[in-house]
Amino acid sequence: QVQLVESGGGSVQPGGSLRLSCSASESIRSLAAIGWYRQAPGKERDLVAVIVGGQRKYADSVEGRFAISTDNGANTIYLQMNDLKPEDTAVYYCNARKYISRTLNEYWGQGTQVTVSS
Repeated sequence: QVQLVESGGGSVQPGGSLRLSCSASESIRSLAAIGWYRQAPGKERDLVAVIVGGQRKYADSVEGRFAISTDNGANTIYLQMNDLKPEDTAVYYCNARKYISRTLNEYWGQGTQVTVSS
């Protein structure tokens, strides 16, 4: 069982920045993938950014504005969000995937609210 704890959400005006953190209960090097998803009211949960196979991948809507990074020593990943827009408003979830006995298991954090509004 991988436990994930997010922090760093909040309210910001359009054009502002926030940094989200996700602390994992074990080494992120042991994970097949780790990243961020978001879910706006009435919408599906969508991928924002992920690190998989050592590569960083982003949703088209955040490319160039958001950056995912890691602190392997702290078992923590970050999502730096710049030039935030009202459409970025959502609950942001940390997600991790790990192989256990050839089965891919998926884990979620509790989510953190990001609100972008003037």
